Amino acid sequence: MAFPSLQEQLDVISANTVEIISPAELETKIKGSIESATPLRVKLGADPSRPDLHLGHSVVLQKLREFQDLGHEAILIIGDFTAMIGDPSGKSRTRPQLSHDEARENGASYFEQASKILDPEKTTICYNADWLGRMSFADVIRLSSHYTVARMLERDDFERRYRSGEPISIHEFLYPLAQAMDSVHLKNDIELGGTDQKFNLLVGRDLQREHGITPQVCITMPLLVGTAGEDKMSKSLGNAVCFNDPAPDMYGRVLSIPDTLIENWSRLLLPHESEGRRRILEGWERDPRTAKRTLAREIVARYWSADEAEAAEAHFDRLFVHKKAPDEIELTRFDERELPLVDLLAALGAASSKNEARRLIQQKAVSIDEERIEDIKAVVALTAEPKTLKAGKRKFYRIAGGGEG
Repeated sequence: MAFPSLQEQLDVISANTVEIISPAELETKIKGSIESATPLRVKLGADPSRPDLHLGHSVVLQKLREFQDLGHEAILIIGDFTAMIGDPSGKSRTRPQLSHDEARENGASYFEQASKILDPEKTTICYNADWLGRMSFADVIRLSSHYTVARMLERDDFERRYRSGEPISIHEFLYPLAQAMDSVHLKNDIELGGTDQKFNLLVGRDLQREHGITPQVCITMPLLVGTAGEDKMSKSLGNAVCFNDPAPDMYGRVLSIPDTLIENWSRLLLPHESEGRRRILEGWERDPRTAKRTLAREIVARYWSADEAEAAEAHFDRLFVHKKAPDEIELTRFDERELPLVDLLAALGAASSKNEARRLIQQKAVSIDEERIEDIKAVVALTAEPKTLKAGKRKFYRIAGGGEG
C-alpha cells in the first residue's frame, strides 16, 4: 500500500507524545516501511485488572488509532497472564492478582470498549498467556538472568518502596520481564504506553536486543488529568469519565472540568483532524463556555453517537439551565401511603444509606415538586397522583403510593 510521506507520518506520530526513544530510530523504521511497502507492527499492552476504561486510557488508544490510519498494524496485547502477577507501576504496595478467568473476562470487555476508538477489523488482539503460560521454570530462570536487582531498583516505584521499607514481592520483579517477553515473541517495531510504563517499555527494548531482534521504538504518552484538575484520572479517585458512562452523565462530567483543562483535553482526546477540535483550540480562551460544550458533545458523540450527544446536551440544559425535570422519569409506586423521607431516599437508591439520606437533606439537596425539604424527620405522603422527587443535582424520581390503585 502507499503510505503517507515520512514527514507527514512523523508529524502525526510525534503529536502529543512525551518521549520517543529514539526519534532517529523511529525515522529509520518509517523510511524502511515506506520503501518496502510493509506496515510497522505497533504494540500496546492492555492491563485487564479493571474492566472499565476511562478517558485516560483513550490517550494511548488514540495514538494507536493514528498508527492504524497511517496504514500500520495495531497489536493489542491483553495481559491475561501478566494480570495474574499484577502491574506494580506507580503502586506503593503489592497489587492483588487476578485469576485466569477474571483476566480473560476483563480482557474481552477491554477490547469491546477499546473498539470505540480502534478499528476492530484492523486490530490484532493477542493474549499473552498463549506464550507466557507455556514457559517452564527453567525458562523463567533464564529470563530472570537478564536483569539484576540493582537494575530493577532503578525503577522509581520500586526504589521508593525499598527506601521506605515497604515490601516488594519477588514476583513483582517478573512483571516487566514478562511484559518484555511479549515484545520478544511479537517482534514488534514500536511499543506505546503511558509515562508510568516507561521502565517496562525499555525492558522490552533491552530483551529484544539480547534476542537478536531490532529493538522497538518506545513512545510514551501523557497521563490525563482527571475532572477535578489535579490528580491523574482514576476511578478510585472519583475523577474519571468512563467509556460506558451514560451519555448524559458523560456530558455533564466533561462540562464539570476546570477551564484550564479545555485545551489539554481537546488535544489529547479528540482526533487531530476533528473539526470540533480545531474550533475549540482556536477559541477556548475567548469563549471557554462554548468550547467546553463543544468538547463535551464531541466526546459523547465519539463514545455514543451524534444524536446521543445532542440529546445529552438538551437534557443538561433542561436540568441545569432551565431548572426543569427531565422529560421522562420512570415511575416508582409504593404500597405504603406515607414513608419517612430518609427511608424513601434509601429505597429509591438516591442515597446509599439512611445516613447519606440525612446528609442530603441537611445539605438542602432534596426537593419534592420543586419544594425543598430540610427536615430529616419529614414524612412524605404518597398519593395516587405522582410526585417528582429531586436528590442532589442530577437525580430525579417520580413517586406515587397506593400500590397499583
